[in-house]
Amino acid sequence: MSAENSDSTESAALLADEFAFAPVTDTGIVFDGKVWDVRRDTFDYAGSGIVREYLDHPGAVAILAIDDQDRALLIKQYRHPVRVREWELPAGLLDEDGEHPLIGAQRELAEEADVTAGDWNVLSEFYTSPGGSNEVIRIYLARGLAAASDVFERTEEEADIEIRWVPLDECVDAVLARRLQNPSLVIGVLAAHASRARDWGSLAPADTPWPRHPINWDHSV
Repeated sequence: MSAENSDSTESAALLADEFAFAPVTDTGIVFDGKVWDVRRDTFDYAGSGIVREYLDHPGAVAILAIDDQDRALLIKQYRHPVRVREWELPAGLLDEDGEHPLIGAQRELAEEADVTAGDWNVLSEFYTSPGGSNEVIRIYLARGLAAASDVFERTEEEADIEIRWVPLDECVDAVLARRLQNPSLVIGVLAAHASRARDWGSLAPADTPWPRHPINWDHSV
């Protein structure tokens, strides 16, 4: 093996985010919102006392459901902050105390798309905006699909959800053409496309631990 190849292999093996819990000397909620809160932390880092405010988020799950024809289930709904009806993956907050992320994902798929799945895997995870929020999203790949036995009555922005089955390759084309902007959809579609090319070898079990979820953090000082 050449030195160049050796360096490349070492870089690939070490390429991973790492936890770095800076000592927090003070913390508190400065805005208590309907859906999420704003937290202010004072912490020590690199010899300095730093104050940062950030969105304290319960985390979320998204579901890329793929049927036997290699079509992805997409939903379109209104998102007020950006004034767009955008195509998305079924998704939702993990705001029910004690609910396992997989159970939350199964609930969201049934509620938003009237679909159940018999085969679940972890596809990807990501922070939405780590400079100002601790929100992290886990994307599940759901297969072995069937119609849900009960149809959920959707309200508010979900009342006029549009459901469409789109070939995965067509989804990739739309992402690369910048016609789709939702981050869970963009990441999920591209991750699935890459994983499929590897015979789905990158998938993780549905019950894989999730240490990046904020519920596992200690907010005490």
